[in-house]
Formats: sequence, structure tokens, C-alpha cells
Amino acid sequence: MIDTVIFDMDGLLIDSEPLWYEAMQEVFANQGVSLTKELASHTTGLRTIEVVSYWHRYFNWKDVSQDTIADDIVDRVIEKIIASATLMPGTHQILSYFKTKGVKLGLASSSPIRLIKAALQHFQLEAYFDAIYSAQWEDYGKPHPAVYLSCARELGAEPLSCLAFEDSINGMIAAKAARMKVVAVPEPHNFSNPKYVLADLQLSSLADFTDLHWQQLSIV
Repeated sequence: MIDTVIFDMDGLLIDSEPLWYEAMQEVFANQGVSLTKELASHTTGLRTIEVVSYWHRYFNWKDVSQDTIADDIVDRVIEKIIASATLMPGTHQILSYFKTKGVKLGLASSSPIRLIKAALQHFQLEAYFDAIYSAQWEDYGKPHPAVYLSCARELGAEPLSCLAFEDSINGMIAAKAARMKVVAVPEPHNFSNPKYVLADLQLSSLADFTDLHWQQLSIV
């Protein structure tokens, strides 16, 4: 029986993935590095410091520390979210739906906690969640299940009683590794990726989630 629902944030609740790319492109350009959208897709769902470490190994820029680059990226993403981000279709609808069901709601994100809080406050989403957890507090980020396991623990929930909503493949793998059921809501360009077969349900939008889906997923 599912009694807890845990959401990712970037690209699922908030349309912030393009802003992450813009921020990385701007910061990396200062190091003489050109990051294409195709390259950036390889690190979707990872923690900021892991993304920076990955591309540092790839491009091997000099002089500026990885921590400084990561902080600059997060600062820019926060600015961009506040200035121009929008909620993904169905965000309020699905969060309100689960509130009426009386289940516990959590958020498990790869983003640093300061960005999570800034984004949730900006869109007035904080009140929906009973626990908010960042992978920055873990030794490993997604696709490792740690952030999902820790969020479940904060909620007093058993992983097998949790349903996770994810947009990225890394996030989906993390939730499945935590032994949770998963609803995948991929970006349109990635919707046909065969890796999403791992999900228990795949949707084009959060707005497409129905009471019938909930009944089917709630069955043990």
C-alpha cells in the first residue's frame, strides 16, 4: 500500500532544466569551454558538484576551483528561476491531489538545499511537503538511491510504501534502486528512450495523472 509520494524538482515540478543549461553554458564559457545541449544531457539529474567534476575531467580547465564553478552555476540558476522559470503543467494539480489523499509528501532533489528553498519559496510550494531533502547531504547523488532512502526516513516511511515521480533516467534509477514505484515524466525529446521501461508508469505530463493511475499503483 502506497502511503508516501516523493517528487523530484528540476524538470518535473519546475521547468528549470533549460535554465541549468544556460547557467552552465555561461559559467563554462568564462573558462573557454563550450558546452552543447547534447553534451549537457549526459549529466542531467546529477548533483551540481558532480556535474562540474564530470566536465572538469572532460575539458580540464585551469585556475578556478570546481567548488567556485559549482557555486557560480547555482547562483545563476537561482537568479534565472526567480526571473523567468515557470511551473510544469499539472504541478499544483498533482500536489493538491495527493494532499487530499492524506499521503505524506516529500521532495528529493539533486539540487543544493539553498536552491531548493529559493525555488519552492518563489513558487509557494513549500507548504505541500512534509520533508524536503537534498542529495548534497549524501556521499553519492542520483542514480544512487541515497537521497530517496533518506527522504523516506525523514518521512517515517518504508521505501516499499513510496511512490516517486521523476523526469530523468538517473532519478528513475535512483528511486527504483530504493525499491520504490516510479512514475516517469520525461522531457518530450527523451520520451521514447527505451530506458524508461523501468518505470511503473510513464506520462507525458503531471497533468495526465488520474485517479485510475493512483488506484493501479496503490495495489500491493
